[in-house]
Amino acid sequence: MKKTMLVALVTAAYAGFLVPVHSQVQVDPGAFSGLGYRYIGPPGNRTIAVAGIPADPLTYYVGAASGGIWKTTDGGTHWNPIFDRQPVSSIGALAVAPSDPNIVWAGTGETFLRSHISMGWGAFK
Repeated sequence: MKKTMLVALVTAAYAGFLVPVHSQVQVDPGAFSGLGYRYIGPPGNRTIAVAGIPADPLTYYVGAASGGIWKTTDGGTHWNPIFDRQPVSSIGALAVAPSDPNIVWAGTGETFLRSHISMGWGAFK
């Protein structure tokens, strides 16, 4: 019985190595040759959290350590503050609700341990 169990365990362990491995899709390096790095903002802040909408690749939300939440709908060319009228500005986490891309959850407070951090007030919707 022990020998049969040992053979079964060894066979099961090696079976994982026999699964075919799919190769990665090769991307033509020339597809990115015309691209360059550029600064797109938001200016003057530590960006802590970023969230996007999978169905809309041009819309992003950025949470800043000392500047609230910023939103872009044009891939980062222009940014608008959307959290200015709240009692706290420091953002540590962002999430877009999968059920409704118009609902954004924000966890407040800084996530980096520094000598001068801003405390949060919980989560905002």
